[in-house]
Amino acid sequence: MENKGTIFNIQKFSIQDGPGIRTTVFFKGCPLRCEWCANPESQEIKKQVLYHEDDCIHCLTCVKTCPRQAITHQEGHIVIDHSLCDQCGECVKACPKHALTMEGEEKTVEEIVDVCMQDIDFYEESGGGVTFSGGEAMMQYDFMMALLKALKEKHVNVAIETTGFIDHERFKKVAPLFDLLLFDVKQADETKHKHGTGVSNAIIKENFRWSMQNGLNVLPRIPVIPHFNDTLEDAKEIADYLVDAHATKVQLLPFHQLGEKKYQLLGRNYDFSHEEPYHKEDLEDYRQVFLDHGLDCFF
Repeated sequence: MENKGTIFNIQKFSIQDGPGIRTTVFFKGCPLRCEWCANPESQEIKKQVLYHEDDCIHCLTCVKTCPRQAITHQEGHIVIDHSLCDQCGECVKACPKHALTMEGEEKTVEEIVDVCMQDIDFYEESGGGVTFSGGEAMMQYDFMMALLKALKEKHVNVAIETTGFIDHERFKKVAPLFDLLLFDVKQADETKHKHGTGVSNAIIKENFRWSMQNGLNVLPRIPVIPHFNDTLEDAKEIADYLVDAHATKVQLLPFHQLGEKKYQLLGRNYDFSHEEPYHKEDLEDYRQVFLDHGLDCFF
């Protein structure tokens, strides 16, 4: 199994990624390309250079330093061609104003376990633990398995936030090892799902249904997204699917724009910049659909 993986953040004292006080480990790499993704820096499994334009003095040191000519200066802006970048980090080291940063860092299993175990007392007192997030941790399958095994040997509660988009046989092997699956359910309709995320939801549905049939601890969570799954008809279709899969509860995650700035840092357009964030009061009718289906639906 791999002893090194690419991580882009380790967040301590998290209280929204499972029960109790938790440490959330963010893995790089995701098979989906959700148009609204709040962590676009997580999508590529490789490290990436971010450009903080507000800090840039346009000295062009980065342009001159890059050995692969991946950085150019166009119409007063620094432009990074991530397809040419080999993540050597020379531009980051050379920038006098720290306008370039590297997103993603290779870490060993032991390094991550050491960080997580610093808060073992908080886990034990609060019923918390460690949550794997991303991205999709299952994309770094061997490393994730090694880290999961190391944490379980320390008797740490481990949860995962997952898209469920992984080979079914691999999923069946790893899913029962987690204490909790925070399972994204984005759409019931396959065509709509593929349009918004870039992938079919067939394998996701198969893995979710298998989890429920085999008595795993699963919390389905729905990110409620404008023009993707926010209609009452969408809610009804998802609720029908959850009931059919024998789910009893579901969490709603209202759309927000907290990740908008990250698109700018990556030199990418953010298609949801003009959409208003949702608040709980905006989704009461939506929530009622799930309640009417006998599901414990909460925010």
